[in-house]
Amino acid sequence: MTLALILQFTRQDLVDRYAGSLLGGLWTFIQPLVNMLVFILVFSQLMGARLPAFSGSGRFSYSIYLVAGLLGWIAFASTLTRTTTVFIDKAHLITKVRLSLWWLPLFVVLSDSIIFLISAGFFLGFLLLIEHPITARFLWIPLIFVVQQSFAYALGLVLAILGVFLRDIRELVTVVLQLWFWLTPIVYVFSIIPEALQPRMQLNPMFPVIDAYHSVVLFNAHPQPLGLIVLVVLTALLFALGRWLFVRLERDIRDLI
Repeated sequence: MTLALILQFTRQDLVDRYAGSLLGGLWTFIQPLVNMLVFILVFSQLMGARLPAFSGSGRFSYSIYLVAGLLGWIAFASTLTRTTTVFIDKAHLITKVRLSLWWLPLFVVLSDSIIFLISAGFFLGFLLLIEHPITARFLWIPLIFVVQQSFAYALGLVLAILGVFLRDIRELVTVVLQLWFWLTPIVYVFSIIPEALQPRMQLNPMFPVIDAYHSVVLFNAHPQPLGLIVLVVLTALLFALGRWLFVRLERDIRDLI
């Protein structure tokens, strides 16, 4: 599969999101902006004053904490969900055009990355508006995002292969992601978790990612590298597993879809 074809799929994916709507591609910008306003103006007022870590802090501290984690999570969850079903969703193309199934899900990663960049741009504008410090540590964000999306891609590939044979994978991923979200400190702070449970919470693969976003954006600190390194190793293992499954099952995948 050529890069041009992947880019064409990415463009078409963004167009298809709002196909038939009056404003068309403008929704690519409107929806992230509306989400941002809801996160900042609604959730921060409802939750910020109720969490001990934010009750006496700055007016927008919880807003920054919430959005910094949510933007990364939304991109991760969308990429994982859509990659898991990409072979089934694109079966009409796979049967007509000779495509590399291994690289096909890249368009999902690119599409969700564009949405993330747009949302992050609005978030950066908000931070500038409230005069929140923008430091060199923000340069960590692209690296954190690449690690996160690589993990979503690798895990999604494995699940996409299995999902061709076990169609319940789609529903299972949806349920697991709902539980996974609440097991990740995005809308609450890690410190409110009982100390006995904190070590177990840190085993969550997305914990170092969300913690890294919070460290950089809110606390102006370097992220803890160990958790991200472990996630990179886990991602490499998932890629290896996916490749092993793919080599053995590609013919069956094409026959079944």
